[in-house]
Amino acid sequence: MSLPRFGPHDDPGPNFAALLRLTRSGSGTAAPGPVEHQPLAPPEIPHGTTCVAVRYDSGVVLAGDRRATAGHLISNHRIEKVFPADRHSGVAIAGAAGPSAEMVRLFQLQLEHYEKVEGTPISLEGKANQLGQMVRANLPAAMQGLVVVPIFAGFDTVASKGRIFEYDVTGGRYEERDHAATGSGSLHADTVVKLGFRPSMTRSAATDLVLDALFVASDADSATGGPDPVRDVFPVVAVIDAGGYQRLEDAELRRRTERLLRRHRTRRETDRGGSS
Repeated sequence: MSLPRFGPHDDPGPNFAALLRLTRSGSGTAAPGPVEHQPLAPPEIPHGTTCVAVRYDSGVVLAGDRRATAGHLISNHRIEKVFPADRHSGVAIAGAAGPSAEMVRLFQLQLEHYEKVEGTPISLEGKANQLGQMVRANLPAAMQGLVVVPIFAGFDTVASKGRIFEYDVTGGRYEERDHAATGSGSLHADTVVKLGFRPSMTRSAATDLVLDALFVASDADSATGGPDPVRDVFPVVAVIDAGGYQRLEDAELRRRTERLLRRHRTRRETDRGGSS
């Protein structure tokens, strides 16, 4: 079997994939003429964005929009991105939807298994560390585009306060003092939260703030879905305090969203009146 020969213009060099494309399978000879390199396009994978967490006076509010996108296509209008991790903590996911949901299910299982074996729940700090290890284990997949970047939040029963942790793609864990945001609309959502956050906010005020943040993000980021009262699609919002994890009902979110839209409408009319 002779080695393949290439001309100066079609030599693949150290690129093994190009070598395979330029040679016939099993023949050991070069294919006639240069071959146009056309790498395969990666499949369109549903991605979920945007999620926000805000501390209030006795706990944490965790929220996420409901839209999943695959390229320029809206692949799902009702995806859920906020999940309970255990009784006093929750996870909000952004990134590739499939790996994110799988990571959450495994995380829930690990926390439940630990509690059954040890007879006591793992500390909030330990939960945050465990999730960081899972994000780091996903790094090879993240390098191929399957990125998972969660927010972890919960009520620390020892310190009697809400705590928020965010992560980078390598599994780096960073505790945020008051609020955090992740996903493609996080820049816009985080700006709204920074401007509206006040120390010792009430649960009601914090809930209105995360709804406002997601609404503004949806106005600027096409991958973030806004509230849709016609189809009864509202963000998933959960509060976590000493009483545990509680997801807010859509009826309450509808009332708050309608009030939010009235405020924005009044503000615009006021601005138009002032400019005229």
